[in-house]
Amino acid sequence: MSLTVNDEAVRIADLARDIRGMSGKLKRRLREQANVGDLTPSQTAVLLRLERDGPATTSELARAEAMRPQSMGTVIAALESAGLLHGAPDPQDGRKMRLSLTDHCRQWISAGRAARQDWLARTIRARLSPQEQDQLAAALTLLGRLVED
Repeated sequence: MSLTVNDEAVRIADLARDIRGMSGKLKRRLREQANVGDLTPSQTAVLLRLERDGPATTSELARAEAMRPQSMGTVIAALESAGLLHGAPDPQDGRKMRLSLTDHCRQWISAGRAARQDWLARTIRARLSPQEQDQLAAALTLLGRLVED
């Protein structure tokens, strides 16, 4: 039995909807495990960018996150007051301040990742049989192909 073009389009649209929905649920569940606390999405994005790219100025962060410098200043102030960021003079231009993660922040990020990893591993082990775990691995290979550049 072959699918008509319309049946195939509906099937693909349903798959796309289901993948989006499932990835959103998984992301929420993982976020719950990380104890993100009261961080806003903008604050989280700044911390992850600094972790990935290293120290940056407020202006550089604002450009990278497509925010106004004044808005980024508010984000930075909250993160500094929470002890997650610290600033140091830019070695090239002492008038600028380069922001970086505190050791406390790096430990907090690492602990959050470990908690998410642990929750996911325990959940896979508890809810999926070995055969289903193999199916999940195969599905991840296919999902990886969807997101390749």
